[in-house]
Amino acid sequence: MTSAEGSLGKELEHTPNGAVVVNDVKEDDEDDVPMLSSQALEALKEFLTEQNRELEAADDVEEVALVAEDWRLSQFWYDRRTAETIAYEVATLCQTLPSPRVSCIACPTLYAYLKKIVPEVPAQLLEYDKRFEQYGTDFTLYDYNQPEDIPSSLKHSFPIVVADPPYLSKECLEKVAETIRYLSMPGESYLLLLTGEVQKDLAAKLLGLHPCGFRPQHSSKLGNEFRLFTSYDPGARLNGWEKEF
Repeated sequence: MTSAEGSLGKELEHTPNGAVVVNDVKEDDEDDVPMLSSQALEALKEFLTEQNRELEAADDVEEVALVAEDWRLSQFWYDRRTAETIAYEVATLCQTLPSPRVSCIACPTLYAYLKKIVPEVPAQLLEYDKRFEQYGTDFTLYDYNQPEDIPSSLKHSFPIVVADPPYLSKECLEKVAETIRYLSMPGESYLLLLTGEVQKDLAAKLLGLHPCGFRPQHSSKLGNEFRLFTSYDPGARLNGWEKEF
């Protein structure tokens, strides 16, 4: 607890949903309450704002436990904000479909948060790391070097496909794009791709994808800037498609 917070401790109240508010101090009590400088009051305001933000986030979805990253497999998990944002976007898309089904290519973080938010939606994780066999029939062993070495029962059966290629190479994205086309349901499918900014032109060329304003972040801070690309215009969600100037 900071000294500023301690000074105003009896003037803080917690609302039923856990948010913190500051009550006005009565004039009669002014002599008993130490006066804070404008800098201290601003610091306290920032502290309370951050506390409220964290409490509101905690009310939405409990943090999902994941296995440790294996850097040898180029594994870098999204941070919680990114995982929740994309999971909620996918959940929103599911509401527009009569029979939603989601394929998560090499993005176990998204799969885990999606199943936490909308467990009733069928989702399949395609992943090289066999530790994720813990997900049972929702797990399919996947090696991007064999882009169509996938059970035929999954071919053209997903109206929503989300992919996060493990490497930022041209070859890797080209092969993952083959997998995306293999899995996507004929007609209009929703495609979401998370990869580096450097893949922007190739993502447009291979899959007709556009960058969104939302910027994905990872728990391990990476030097490469990552982007989210979609095949559809999300409107106001995901900060919309980025405009070309």
